[in-house]
Amino acid sequence: MPESTQSRLAPDVVRHVAETCLCLHSQRAARALGRLFDAALRPFGLTHGQFSLLMALNRAEPPTIGQLALFLAMDRTSLTAALKPLERKGLVRVLPCATDKRSRLLAITPEGVALLQSALPVWHATHGRIDADLEQAPPRDLRAALRQLTQIATQAGARIADRRT
Repeated sequence: MPESTQSRLAPDVVRHVAETCLCLHSQRAARALGRLFDAALRPFGLTHGQFSLLMALNRAEPPTIGQLALFLAMDRTSLTAALKPLERKGLVRVLPCATDKRSRLLAITPEGVALLQSALPVWHATHGRIDADLEQAPPRDLRAALRQLTQIATQAGARIADRRT
């Protein structure tokens, strides 16, 4: 039985959402960028997410899982799952925290650093092509806007969560 037209939103409403929804546009861009960088990093046995995770671990002091999850805007469960293959490959180590026995620290291994060093030229080349092709928004402005959007969305999400408790 065909549905009546009253059971659907008006086409102009759907078009407006499709044209203006920041979530839709950021997700589409993220998926397209993810596919591009996954293909570029495949020869190194990395996904774009693994590359970013390893880069985030390449710091003087190993972060806790909570600190890294906050930095990457990930929940701890998803981060823990993403770490497992990197740990199995010997690219990341999970260490006990000396000051808090409940916490774990995440450290990139020398093998992880070596892999990043070998993949970095491909990442730079891929990124350079994208930056050069961005006509309407200088890459610096786009990155700044995305950082601001992340901050706004994170703060709004925290306010919503606070109202639920």
